[in-house]
Amino acid sequence: MPDNGHQASDIKPFNELKKISNLFFLRSLEDHKSSNMKAYVFPGQGAQFVGMGKDLYEKFPAAKDLFDKANKILGFKITEIMFDGTDDDLKQTKVTQPAIFLHSVILARMLKDSFKPDMVTGHSLGEFSALVANKSLSFEDGLKLVSKRAMAMQKACEIEPSTMAAIIGLEDNIVEQSLKDIGEIVVPANYNSPGQLVISGSVKGIELACEKLKEAGAKRALLLKVGGAFHSPLMEPARLELSKAIESTKFNRGICPIYQNVTAQPVNDPEIIKSNLNAQLTAPVRWTQIMRNMIADGAKTIVEVGPGTVLQGLFKKIDRKLDTSSAVIEE
Repeated sequence: MPDNGHQASDIKPFNELKKISNLFFLRSLEDHKSSNMKAYVFPGQGAQFVGMGKDLYEKFPAAKDLFDKANKILGFKITEIMFDGTDDDLKQTKVTQPAIFLHSVILARMLKDSFKPDMVTGHSLGEFSALVANKSLSFEDGLKLVSKRAMAMQKACEIEPSTMAAIIGLEDNIVEQSLKDIGEIVVPANYNSPGQLVISGSVKGIELACEKLKEAGAKRALLLKVGGAFHSPLMEPARLELSKAIESTKFNRGICPIYQNVTAQPVNDPEIIKSNLNAQLTAPVRWTQIMRNMIADGAKTIVEVGPGTVLQGLFKKIDRKLDTSSAVIEE
């Protein structure tokens, strides 16, 4: 057997150490629970609007510096499109994802000392914003990964025509069961809230699934205006491309746990975070489970950081008593 530089006896203690480290972290989270823990949540694609971030750029020199740095990293002036472009300009994949990321992350930075999360999460793209906000990733590395992600997803969309649809008013298990014998690639993609599940797959598969799910009792089955089947096996080419970038990027232990899309569980181990990120593009966003787990772990205050208020609405569907708001800079 070739010597790869590590004996089996060396590897086992290392793996056990990782297990103990993560167990210690989870116990610390349990001990840290209070009656009013604060969760910061970061939106994903679809929340963009023309003018986003312009107020930050004009009011805060530190924000201007970060936007200017982003222009250099991306190789084009994304600020011109964000602040004064058209809706169509902003919908370009190479623009949309970095734009939302920048708005969210720079807003979090400008909160300064008032940004004190007990936990963070982000919806799909928003997971990268959350990782930068909780200091697991640097601003520069986060932006580079998001840009790489956008480009890789666009290329994957061009390989095979694909799309997504929102299924309203049907239990998750009924949707899951109904998709099993469609005969095309169709999978659950976003578990957004109870009674709202987005499915993803081939164009023919989505059309067949929508008809079948309406027959099964869905109140609505809405085709979404998206460029491809995100969070499905059809994103495998993009996952492979992005995983190389993720593996070569430095991740740190964050200032608080992040509830990741793939597992819906709190994580702070850099290697586990990487592994979950590697799986994200072809796995469903378990948002309903994330919300329930955060609430079960003590979250009472939800602060949405970035464009829109969609995530606040989804949390309210789980618990109307939650204190939800958009992040506001105290001047």
